[in-house]
Amino acid sequence: MKIEFVEKNYDIGQSLKKIITKKIDKLDRYFDDNAKARVVCSLQNKTYKLELTITSKNKLFRAEVVGENMYDNIDTALPKIERQIIKCSKRAKDLFRKTAFDLSSLEFLPELPEDEEKRIYKTKEFDLVSMPIEDAIENMQLLDHDFYIFLNEKSNKVNVLYNRRDGELGVIECNY
Repeated sequence: MKIEFVEKNYDIGQSLKKIITKKIDKLDRYFDDNAKARVVCSLQNKTYKLELTITSKNKLFRAEVVGENMYDNIDTALPKIERQIIKCSKRAKDLFRKTAFDLSSLEFLPELPEDEEKRIYKTKEFDLVSMPIEDAIENMQLLDHDFYIFLNEKSNKVNVLYNRRDGELGVIECNY
């Protein structure tokens, strides 16, 4: 697996890079050689944030951890990733190595996670309305929703406006 490190206001250092690489390499048993891992380490207001994203065959596995140090963060992120892999393995066996789940033990989880089969509870339809982003923000706040889908007047693309965990707003612009 190819690992890319990104530093944002934080120096990872060779020691931490080796530890992270050694731990992420244990996930090689699940993926083929084309898998890529991206590790983003940042320091924000005396808080250490680690983002781990693994992509393989157009599937994305991601964990974001905030803590007091990066060493604990990687130990928290890896079980999250492995839990996602296990859940995904039940639906997409061809995504992983054929021998990935032959072993009786897991790398980072003490036991297999329980199935949480989700189903679609409700389906809604709505007309996509072209508007400036400012109007979309106002509509989302008026509806008291966590997200709002609209056609961006400037780009003429479908956008998803959403509330981020940090209290700010984010926009996803869909390419199709």
